[in-house]
Amino acid sequence: MKNTVLNHLFVCFFAVIIVSCTSSNKLELVTNGEANYEIVVLDNASKKSHGSAEILQNYIRQISGVNLAIVSESAQSADIAKIYVGTPSEENIEEHAIHIYTDKDNLIITGGSDLTVRQAVYEFLEVFLNCKWYAPDAEAVPNNKIIALNKPIDYKYTPEITTRTVHSRLFYENPDFADKHKVTTEAFPYYVPTARVHTFHKFVPEEVFYKTHPEYFALRGNKRLPTQLCLTNEEVYNIVRDSVAALFDQFPEASVISVSQNDNQQYCTCEHCKAIDAAEGSPSGTMIQFVNKIAADYPDKTVSTLAYQYTRKPSKTRPLDNVLITLCSIECDRSGPIEEKCVDFANDLKGWKELTENIRIWDYTTQFTNFLAPFPNIYTLQPNIKFFRENHARWIFEQHSSNPSELFELRSYIMAKLLWNPDRNMDELITEFTNGYYEEAGVYIKQYVDLIHDKIQEDNNFFLFLYGDPSQAFSSFLNSELLATYDGFFNKAEEVVAQNNTVLKRVKEARLSVDYAILEAYKKNLDNDFSMVLVNADDSKMINPDVVKRLERFYQTCKGANITLMNEMRFTVDEYYANYKNTMTVATQPNKALGKKVTLLTKPKKYANEDSQVLTDGALGGNSFYANWLGFEGNHLEAVIDLEEEQSIRSISTAFLQVTNHVVFFPKSVTYYYSNDNEHFYKVGTVVNDAPLSKTSKINDIKYFELEFPEVKARYIKIIGENRNEPPYWHHAAGLPSWIFADEVIVN
Repeated sequence: MKNTVLNHLFVCFFAVIIVSCTSSNKLELVTNGEANYEIVVLDNASKKSHGSAEILQNYIRQISGVNLAIVSESAQSADIAKIYVGTPSEENIEEHAIHIYTDKDNLIITGGSDLTVRQAVYEFLEVFLNCKWYAPDAEAVPNNKIIALNKPIDYKYTPEITTRTVHSRLFYENPDFADKHKVTTEAFPYYVPTARVHTFHKFVPEEVFYKTHPEYFALRGNKRLPTQLCLTNEEVYNIVRDSVAALFDQFPEASVISVSQNDNQQYCTCEHCKAIDAAEGSPSGTMIQFVNKIAADYPDKTVSTLAYQYTRKPSKTRPLDNVLITLCSIECDRSGPIEEKCVDFANDLKGWKELTENIRIWDYTTQFTNFLAPFPNIYTLQPNIKFFRENHARWIFEQHSSNPSELFELRSYIMAKLLWNPDRNMDELITEFTNGYYEEAGVYIKQYVDLIHDKIQEDNNFFLFLYGDPSQAFSSFLNSELLATYDGFFNKAEEVVAQNNTVLKRVKEARLSVDYAILEAYKKNLDNDFSMVLVNADDSKMINPDVVKRLERFYQTCKGANITLMNEMRFTVDEYYANYKNTMTVATQPNKALGKKVTLLTKPKKYANEDSQVLTDGALGGNSFYANWLGFEGNHLEAVIDLEEEQSIRSISTAFLQVTNHVVFFPKSVTYYYSNDNEHFYKVGTVVNDAPLSKTSKINDIKYFELEFPEVKARYIKIIGENRNEPPYWHHAAGLPSWIFADEVIVN
């Protein structure tokens, strides 16, 4: 076979010819039910290449109804044209490259490896035969009696991003779908499965070593804490080296192991570590020197480490060639491209580029505190991936939620396409998906995507954070007028596909994010149009019927789509549903403290604008600390509520939030007092936390500290919520102040 090589990448302009054509400048693979070609698998081909030939055969049969025979190279016919699938021995092709070309009347589909041959087959099917794969259960395959292509063909492509991962269960649970989009089928391919990230605590477990050898761990102030390792301790190096050796022996097929910091910023500040970091200009100094020592023992393996939070700034020491720097963008504002909105990260990436060509990007693309919340960052994906590519990132891990999130299928599709070719036209790519997957409803889904992204761009001051909450955007791209507009788009979308149950289900799932935002707006009593509670003519309260309807729709849609998680803290849809129903019960309770003045005796910090009235405003907090909670860092909550007149009371309840991975814990206890002169207070009782903090505590939860007591006459209510002040020694934030977050106080 003659290989015609061009010196530049062809952008394909070849189209499937629908009409019959027999001229010499056409390849007619199939004509009116007749096969004009056979598929030839090279004699040296692997089982995977045979499978690639079968994929090609299957899709040509689906398109035309014609079955092209698959034969081996040695058994090929002399009187019929060929489609060769595989990598000919004489072909000089790079490992990651694909090449689709014609040699006279033959078609050759090849790649630099078995994997890229498979990718070349799918590229041929998509680019030349117009097959589309929107989701594992949704594809578009043309129906043509004639398959004819213009020739000559010389289509070459070598992706610059060579390991492409989209953290989506659509790909992990459906390897064939991942192959179609040329992404990996797991989050950490090639890695030792038990040492993928945050491995210090695995190599040197606190449970085993801390009590007997505290010197192995980080010095923080004047105390050793098991938050990180002391990287200048020779015994720590020996333990980690031996652990790495044992794991490579246990998993000989693995080529990568992570030697990386735990998920906190409490690194060692002992004399020796501090001196190295100072000389290196970054705490990554001790990290790189330590990892280089490990990597030097395994020149045929790759040792991965993190450039994350405190180690993100480059050191002066060059990583060894077999050290993989995994640079993480966790702090960045997602409302715009990283180069514009996260300049420090961009500069750090450029700095690492000067030290190494072995860079892996760990990028974040969803809101981890609220998977299903609107998160208008889609148009930032392309400029970010381009920026990574331009700075030596050949391995990109787009950390989506893995579990379903806002517009999950669309996001999974777009990220995979951009990792393969970052130069795609974004508007065309989104339209391709919305029209294909949502069919007639696609135009309205696209209108929603465009409008919400336009609106966040109008708010230059909005910080779109991975750990944010919809409530932050209620004065921005989720204001009440816009929520109503988004809701209208989905009403129209459902209407036009009402008779197509399959597509209607997809639209309902796409609508989840808007429904979730509106449910949270109702919880906050955003305005008259989005109020959870309606007041009847007799001053009795009732829940807005739309709240009940929307909550049930949200819950049932999640159930039908097997959507089980609300956030990365394992807070479930079932728990959200139960909590919301409980919130509705609380919202309709009489409350003598509603709207009453609150005086704080201790100072809150940062959240809810530090507004004391959050405790009695009738807006109920959600499962994120941004959602209407008043926070106290390292100090107790002490508040006095003025009921304005002496009243009979017999119960007090205050809600508290727990998010253990963010150092937010329930109070140790809550004590209630009453007074009639605001000077002399009398204790009515203490509610002790009956679920004290432990390693197995529920990560994300809301608890009502409720006390009932014999009736008293009171004008003033004092509440003292006892903060534990700091986490236990085993917590990743040991040594830092802990938080308590309080919300609505109910007095009756």
